[in-house]
Amino acid sequence: MHCHTVFSDGTETPHELVRRAKEIGLHGVAITDHDTTAGWSQAQQASSELGLPLVRGTEITAQDGDISVHMLAYQYDPRSRRICDLFRSTRAARLARTKKMVALLAKDFPIDWDDVLAQVKEGEQTTIGRPHIADALVAAGVYPDRSAAFADAISSHSKYYIPTPSPSTADVVRAVGEAGGVSVVAHAADPSRNRTLLSDEQIARLVEEGLDGLEVWHRGNPPEQRVRLLGLAERYGLLVTGGSDWHGEGKPNKLGEGLTDDATVAEIVRRGAISLWK
Repeated sequence: MHCHTVFSDGTETPHELVRRAKEIGLHGVAITDHDTTAGWSQAQQASSELGLPLVRGTEITAQDGDISVHMLAYQYDPRSRRICDLFRSTRAARLARTKKMVALLAKDFPIDWDDVLAQVKEGEQTTIGRPHIADALVAAGVYPDRSAAFADAISSHSKYYIPTPSPSTADVVRAVGEAGGVSVVAHAADPSRNRTLLSDEQIARLVEEGLDGLEVWHRGNPPEQRVRLLGLAERYGLLVTGGSDWHGEGKPNKLGEGLTDDATVAEIVRRGAISLWK
C-alpha cells in the first residue's frame, strides 16, 4: 500500500511494480508516487493486463509545526481542483528547493543540475527530489549507493539540506477529503526522519480535521511506537495500514514486507471516490 515508481523517486516502472507484486503473490498493490498521479495510467494498464487489483494513491509531503509529515492519499478523485493545485504548487516548490541544494553541493562535489536531470526517468512528469541528487552523486563516484548519500551529504542533518516548502497536514487532510479520498499518515513514528515525532495531541487534531488512518506496519516505526500508534488508532477509530515504502533498487525495503489486511483495503476503497482498478 506504499510503493514508488520512476514517476517520483523509485527505480522501476509502474508495470514492473505490478508484475513483481503479482509474482510474489500479493492480493493487490498501491502506487503512491510523490505529489503526482502521472504513473496511474501505466499502473492501470499493467493491472488490467496482469489481473492484479490496483489501489491508486499519492504520497504528499506536509508540515505540522516543525515536523515534516508524509501523508498517503488513497482513492481520491484526481480531477479535484484543490488537490491538483496542491500538487502543482508542491512540485514547483520541491523543484526550486532541489535546484538550490544542487547549487550548494556543486561547490564541494563534482555534480551540477544536468547530472541530476540525467537521473530523471520520466522527464517533466517525474517529481524531482533528493533521491535524484543522490543518484547523481553515485554516478559521479562520490558514494556507492543512494543509501550512503542519504546518510551523509543529502541527509536532513547535512549543511547542504534545505527543507521542502510544504502545505500543512491540516490542509492536506482537508484537500484529500474534499477530493473524496482517504488520508493516512505514512511511517507515522519513524525517529530516523524527525528528531521530534508527531505527538498524541497532533494526531488527535488531525483526526478532528478528518484523518482516516495511520501507517503502523512500516520498518521505520520502532516496536514501542507501533504499540502507541495502535492505541491511538483504537482510541480514535482509525484505519491501520502497512507499507513497504518500496522504491525498487532505490531503498533496501522489500516489496510486501509491510502488509495491509484485505478488510482494511476494502474499507479504504469503500470510502474512496473511485473504484478499485482491476
